[in-house]
Amino acid sequence: MLSSFVQKGLDPIAGYIGAGNAHGLATYFDEIVQLTIDGREGTYSKVQAERIMKDFFRQYPSKSFTIEHASEADEVIMQYAIGTYSSGSKEFRTYIYLNKKGERMLIRELSFEYE
Repeated sequence: MLSSFVQKGLDPIAGYIGAGNAHGLATYFDEIVQLTIDGREGTYSKVQAERIMKDFFRQYPSKSFTIEHASEADEVIMQYAIGTYSSGSKEFRTYIYLNKKGERMLIRELSFEYE
């Protein structure tokens, strides 16, 4: 079970991924985001990353998203989560890495790897 602090921070992100909502997800992107989608890796601006995620969600519409593991700490400056994104018959192992910026946790790296 995830701590309430960790769960609270990841709930909106998990919700946007599960809904296939690139615009909502992008509100949690850092200014520069490293994306890996099925082996293709790159570093993008927040706007570019949103566009790439919009294309990904269009190509692989969300069936569900679940977080299976997340880092836990009282004083969080960095956090990660591992989950599974399902789209039709395909499943992607999903890795989310966040850094604290001001009072918010922002996505620094996001990866979807086909299982």
